[in-house]
Amino acid sequence: MRGVTFQCLFYGSLIFGIWTALLYVYIHHNHVSNLEKKNQGPALIWSHEKKLQQQIPRDPKQIPRLRVRFEMPDKYETTEYKTFLRSDTNYSKPEYIAGFLKYGFNAILSKSLGSERDVPDTRNKMCLQKHYPANLPTASVVICFYNEEFNALFRTMSSVINLTPQYLLEEIVLVDDMSDFDDLKEKLDHRLEIFRGKIKLIRNKQREGLIRSRLIGATRASGDVLVFLDSHCEVNRVWLQPLLHAIAKDPRMVVCPLIDPIDHETLEYRPSPAVRGAFNWHLEFKWDNVFSYEMDGPEGPTRPIRSPATAGGVFAINRHYFNEIGQYDRDMKLSGAENLELSLRIWVCGGQLFILPCSRVGLINKPRFPGRPGFMKSVTYNNLRLVHVWLDQYKEQFFLRQPGLKSVAYGNISERVELRKRLGCKPFQWYLDNVFPELETSKDSQRKGNKSFSLMKD
Repeated sequence: MRGVTFQCLFYGSLIFGIWTALLYVYIHHNHVSNLEKKNQGPALIWSHEKKLQQQIPRDPKQIPRLRVRFEMPDKYETTEYKTFLRSDTNYSKPEYIAGFLKYGFNAILSKSLGSERDVPDTRNKMCLQKHYPANLPTASVVICFYNEEFNALFRTMSSVINLTPQYLLEEIVLVDDMSDFDDLKEKLDHRLEIFRGKIKLIRNKQREGLIRSRLIGATRASGDVLVFLDSHCEVNRVWLQPLLHAIAKDPRMVVCPLIDPIDHETLEYRPSPAVRGAFNWHLEFKWDNVFSYEMDGPEGPTRPIRSPATAGGVFAINRHYFNEIGQYDRDMKLSGAENLELSLRIWVCGGQLFILPCSRVGLINKPRFPGRPGFMKSVTYNNLRLVHVWLDQYKEQFFLRQPGLKSVAYGNISERVELRKRLGCKPFQWYLDNVFPELETSKDSQRKGNKSFSLMKD
């Protein structure tokens, strides 16, 4: 009897197992078929996704240029999308594109790079022979961020911590301008524990914009020198000592590192040639190449570069001098034009502005995002404040190119006008004659044109 019972149980279990296996195969087949049908729509396809992700190297020189065929969904056929992505590059999936639209660069690759990496030393070999005194001023590094990609922000901080002598680094003042993203809240607080004692984290209770956030960070700083960095930078070797040494010799000198571009698609760190900051009559900042003869002399390519303007994202200034010269115009909105306003003020009010080629900082070169009416409105407002305070009669050069802005409001500038008088600043004509004679007026251009015509006629 027991043998019969055992046989029944055995064969019953065997039949049940076979049916269970068949049912599993059937369900799995249907699930795969449904997924394949869904993927037949207009989505981005990358058939070797896992293989390519595993092969992404940490050496930026070896980062491959990803090329995947375009099959764009309609919702990504936007002006913003075309701004970020080059025409010769294809991408894997919607999440990849969403990262560009969200952060302005390759967020997937940024995540794969992690919180720190080595970057190539892009300094000229002559810089390696330079030595700096030990008794330099201390620095407070101010980093403001708003909805920054977590790993890019962390690489900024890690590079500062790892490549700065600790006796020179007073602190990092980190200012969160009311970010919305979850990973910039508790996750960031937790990760910052490894930097305990070196980082002050300030969280704004309302959206202030870059200008006022930097002012908030500056008021909490205690170092001798303020060093402002963007939140997607990576500093290079011996980056801080040249800046501090120059300011130690002349507290009224404002200095900038040479900014190496980090490609927004490949995140490749590339060396920058010798350049200086400049702008046009639309008040648009640009980089100008430095002529080779300007780098002649015993210092050669390590010679400080006299710069008419700073890009504004990365520079160092004596903290007391920053306060003395009037900080930023706190009535400017969000960001934009504050770099040119400060640059003009430095030059005409007795200071100097230089780029130091032996100091290198990498910056992700985010493309400009079109269709941001709030941002463009603040840039216009800030430009007008600069024009009416600092350009004197040359403000007509600005309005000649943008006549529609003559009647646009720009707020109360009486405090900034009074600051200019109190500091005994020179006229804008002096700036044109002595600092930036290459900024031609319309009359200059017209005279050159007439002269060329006369020569041709003769």
